[in-house]
Amino acid sequence: MEKKDLLQHEVEHINIKTFNSVPIIEQFEKMAFQARNLARAARIYNAMLADESCTIILCLAGSLFSAGLKKVVADLVSLNMVDVIVSTGAIMVDQDFFEALGFKHYQGTPLADDDKLMNHMIDRIYDTYIDEEELRVCDMTVKEIADGLPPRPYSSREFARIMGEYLVEKGVGKGSVVRAAYQMGVPIFVPAFSDSSAGFGLVSHQWERKKKPCVTIDSVKDFLELTKIKVESENTGLFMVGGGVPKNFAQDITVAADILGEHASMHKYAVQITVADERDGGLSGSTLKEAHSWGKVDEGAEQVVFSEATIAMPLITSFAYHSGTWRNRSQKEFNAFLDGKGG
Repeated sequence: MEKKDLLQHEVEHINIKTFNSVPIIEQFEKMAFQARNLARAARIYNAMLADESCTIILCLAGSLFSAGLKKVVADLVSLNMVDVIVSTGAIMVDQDFFEALGFKHYQGTPLADDDKLMNHMIDRIYDTYIDEEELRVCDMTVKEIADGLPPRPYSSREFARIMGEYLVEKGVGKGSVVRAAYQMGVPIFVPAFSDSSAGFGLVSHQWERKKKPCVTIDSVKDFLELTKIKVESENTGLFMVGGGVPKNFAQDITVAADILGEHASMHKYAVQITVADERDGGLSGSTLKEAHSWGKVDEGAEQVVFSEATIAMPLITSFAYHSGTWRNRSQKEFNAFLDGKGG
């Protein structure tokens, strides 16, 4: 097989507007196990949308957009159903920004000959393929953006906003989360920004600069900015898909606010979709009940759903979309607040 034969079938992004999960969620509520947990999670997310005092923080980890969930998140941003995003770098750069530049992810198979894929410069994520040559264009586009900026430390939020502005100025990336977030004033935090395609672009930027001033990413500034949002918000709700760094980063801001002597309540609402197990003590599988012991998540409106994200997230978000509660939400525009242009 030649490379073009392996990269034929594009991954298509699911559209929650085209199906109504309300009837199935209503039936799930009368069942047991993860069906009932998923239904409760859907109700809690809808409660976040109904609570005008609630800032909704969407946390994303795992290979979500390459699997077909990009449009779900883009719609949540464009429809004002989320106020802040905390994500891995891979999702926002290798997957979203990558597709915004005109590239695609392709359906493959976990039974592939990986040596053959490597020789064709095709990267595999379980049963999806990415063209490594295209991914390197994405890397160098990040470098191009960094090369054009005044050399100083940037929060990942600032850099993600600049990436969104780049897409708008170039007239590309319709359907991109990075672009939609820029247009809606929704901050995107990527605490481990260099652990992605962006890292290759930024390390190239710094390598060429040698000892000259260069662009850097300040993860402490990320933490401070997200904590400022927590302090500014009367209540907060977490919608966590996967675990890892985004989950912990978003949960920790309640403790950070307390250490800084600022009043900030625990996260009032919390939903997590995960397949991780709590028994090894790892963060991704730790329960929201456990998070209460740290003073991070309040009790009463929290739910873990043990399910794979491509199944659970479309059902939960379709329920919220078709319930229509989001239509009454006011737009928070935290990017303007953090940039000193509002609030």
